[in-house]
Amino acid sequence: MKRVILLLAAVLLAVGVQAQDPSEQAFPSFVEVSCRADRDVAPNQVFLSITINERESKGRITVEEQERDMVAALKALGIKTNLYLRVSDMSSSLLKRNQAVTTKTYQLKLNEVALVGEVYTALNEIGITTINIEKVTNTNMDAIQNELLVEAIQNARANAKLMAEALDQTVGKAFYIYTHDAMVSTVRNEMNDGVVATFAMKRFDTPEPVVTELRMMKVSVNVRVKFVLE
Repeated sequence: MKRVILLLAAVLLAVGVQAQDPSEQAFPSFVEVSCRADRDVAPNQVFLSITINERESKGRITVEEQERDMVAALKALGIKTNLYLRVSDMSSSLLKRNQAVTTKTYQLKLNEVALVGEVYTALNEIGITTINIEKVTNTNMDAIQNELLVEAIQNARANAKLMAEALDQTVGKAFYIYTHDAMVSTVRNEMNDGVVATFAMKRFDTPEPVVTELRMMKVSVNVRVKFVLE
């Protein structure tokens, strides 16, 4: 029985060695640190979803007429509709015999945040009110993520150094680095509750210009690093 137990222990030990990360076998003394770097980023590019249909005008104005008016209104704001406006969806639903209501949805890309309020106001004046913010982003996102990646790794090394000093050791080279995909989320605060809420409250019933207040985006990069202890 004793011999069986010893054999079983040897098998388990062998399995544990095989399951161990080869890099950890090469560096038996190491410290593993996880760190995150965050930054609040202001969006500088907005994608709007604009929907027009005959039902809103009770059939008096066709979708084609509304489309022409919309394009003219956007061009008056200096927007190059041939580059930044595209049809994203189109459908026709039969309401009565020989009568159909056509709906078209467009995506509009704006490279100036200040234009968002102007677009809402201009389209509201011609009867187009179904406008939603589809996406906000920053065109420098790749560079921002790279900067945060460097910052997160530097933070990881600083933390590893702090722990090593507590053991009277020093931090050597990194032999393992793992990073998650960058996370982007919106940041809410009391003064800035988002452009959708702002426009919903105004409801375009006054001639005052609409104030554009886009939520900040929080960009986060997470890393996990293993350093040799010397």
